[in-house]
Amino acid sequence: MEEKITEAQKRAKKKWDSKNKDRVGYLRHKARAKSFITKDPKPNVTKQGEYLNDLLSLQELLNERIKKIQK
Repeated sequence: MEEKITEAQKRAKKKWDSKNKDRVGYLRHKARAKSFITKDPKPNVTKQGEYLNDLLSLQELLNERIKKIQK
């Protein structure tokens, strides 16, 4: 069953988004990062091994960031 979003809900979301721009941006960045990590790239989009190298590079950045935050 398709749920319909009312005009009032759309207005409320738009209002919340405009009042919480930093939070919306944070959530958007988090979603993109998770998507990049969990979804396989489409064929012929990256060179062989490029995706793995990108993931390993991200892993290094994450490890450095975690160490910095934990200090």
